[in-house]
Amino acid sequence: MDSKTFRNEGYNLIDWIADYLDHAEDFPVLSRSQPGTIHDALPAAAPAHAEPFDQVMADFEKLILPGVTHWNHPRFFAYFPANNSAPSILGELLSAGLGVNAMLWQTSPAATELEQRMMEWLDDLIDLPAGFHGVIQDTASTATLCALLCAREKSTGYEFNAKGSASLEVGRPLRIYCSSEAHSSVIKGARIAGFGDENIVQVAVDKDRAMAPDALAQAIETDLAAGRLPCCIVATVGTTSTTAIDPLQKIGPLARKFDLWLHVDAALAGSAAILPEKRWILDGVEHADSLVFNPHKWLFVNFDCSAFFVRDPGHLERVMAIDPAYLQTDRDSQVTNYRDWGIQLGRRFRALKVWFVLRSYGADRLRAMLAEHIAMAVEFRDWIEGDADWELLAPVPLNTVCFRFHPTGFAGADEELNRLNKDLMDRVNAAGRTYLTHTVLDGCFALRLAVGQTGTQRRHVAEAWEELREKAGEAS
Repeated sequence: MDSKTFRNEGYNLIDWIADYLDHAEDFPVLSRSQPGTIHDALPAAAPAHAEPFDQVMADFEKLILPGVTHWNHPRFFAYFPANNSAPSILGELLSAGLGVNAMLWQTSPAATELEQRMMEWLDDLIDLPAGFHGVIQDTASTATLCALLCAREKSTGYEFNAKGSASLEVGRPLRIYCSSEAHSSVIKGARIAGFGDENIVQVAVDKDRAMAPDALAQAIETDLAAGRLPCCIVATVGTTSTTAIDPLQKIGPLARKFDLWLHVDAALAGSAAILPEKRWILDGVEHADSLVFNPHKWLFVNFDCSAFFVRDPGHLERVMAIDPAYLQTDRDSQVTNYRDWGIQLGRRFRALKVWFVLRSYGADRLRAMLAEHIAMAVEFRDWIEGDADWELLAPVPLNTVCFRFHPTGFAGADEELNRLNKDLMDRVNAAGRTYLTHTVLDGCFALRLAVGQTGTQRRHVAEAWEELREKAGEAS
């Protein structure tokens, strides 16, 4: 593809994306593709000769687009937001055009130093206490793994990196504490880091589904008495199921008392801390050793972009750094090399899209947009609580509402009520206008509505509520 063709096709592609963003809600939000349909429609081997780009795009629209679930859809209320924005898309495009690998300062000084400054901007926006230093990871799963590795080496005096599991005394395993509502990435990270599933202690939660500090203290004391080695606490600010907020102000002092690494997983909810009225969700974060939140979830930066902060970057570097001769430069003692701050060596120029978003919106507009999302969720909660046929199943501190259809006078068993709500969700999703997902809370099948896509307006939330009631009426 020569530059002239690239320019023409690029203009056409930008037009396509702009039209898509304007009309994303015209698509069925959840793909209706059946397993194997797209795979079987594609040739079994790559073409031997070049094909025109307009044919590639035609096949994209014919074969690929029907298999897309539209996360940009304003009635995408499933899972969690993974929103984007036009400035972010343009930043991603420019990054791809530059083709930078930001593994070392020397491989692109601008990539490293812009990332340093963007992490300082994000630090300031969520009002972290002094002393944190940031790096962009791909996802919160990777950031949590980094935190667990740091905790492991802190507890073993860097011996695990050197000797592996042989560094641990027989019968004295390292223990990780998290709530029973913590994200699955904690378990996966513990497996990769060598802790093992059996050494993850899932602490009981309170009535609001947040980690119970008394139960945490008891779990630590029990392990100490049994000769096990408490190592790390993972506190969740904004759990995946319900956005419950673990109380950092009570958990933090326990981490300090027992000299445990405290990692704060605020993947979704951390963005809300840019709102002064929501900054309380991070009260107690001064006790933390590390924290992660994802601008790619709720700060209009397209996937992937995860902000990971640590108290002691020297410790992080010592845990992560490998220093072969072919990566050494004369400037290493003067600069930050982010290859030593995480798992991967090669690194994309993600800071560029963060810069584009923060400058294009400004902090005030970002705050206003998040406040609007939270207000929509609160109003939806009020509709649930105001209708006798519906039941709220968890508090709504942020943007996610957990609820179920529980018609007045329903006398069936719990299993029947769960089936009723599963069927309701399936019928709503099959209609294509709205997409919801679920969780299970104390055995109850709970519908979840998570507000946070860039184009979502109040009318979209109201339309979801109308459709839920309509479909529920058909079933009852």
